Amino acid sequence: MSAVYALYANGGSAQRAVDALRAAGVSDAAITVISAEPMEHFEFSEIDRRNRLWYVASAGGALGLAFGTWLTRMTEVAWPIPTGNMPIVAWWPNLIVMFELTMLGAILATVGTMIVSGGLGRRAPALYDPEVSYGKILVGVESPRDPSAVERALMSADGEIKRT
Repeated sequence: MSAVYALYANGGSAQRAVDALRAAGVSDAAITVISAEPMEHFEFSEIDRRNRLWYVASAGGALGLAFGTWLTRMTEVAWPIPTGNMPIVAWWPNLIVMFELTMLGAILATVGTMIVSGGLGRRAPALYDPEVSYGKILVGVESPRDPSAVERALMSADGEIKRT
């Protein structure tokens, strides 16, 4: 992996660097911004903010509900216990198992999505510098098409340029 990035002391400098990268023709999807603290009052915090976590969790919950319904119904149908004029499939007690499996499906889907979107399954190391832990803000581009243009854009905001 080749990357060009710079470290900035404050959010204003990082915002200027992001604006310069955009002016240089770098798309928002290619820009990486990492900070040790939330920077919601800067526009760069909105980069890559939209995600599909809600949809994935809902789909996991729906699959869990379908599996819970199938499991409880098929269990009662496979081993019927005649209880004298009562239905074989009792839905009120089944709701407990169905609810628990719905929540399990939603939770597992959410955790899986967070692992994938957080990059924990990557083989290559993510773009990172230990100085971020000490308050610096990293702004960079992985595998830039024109590294010199990216360097010029990052230098325009008074950053410490680094290459990997």
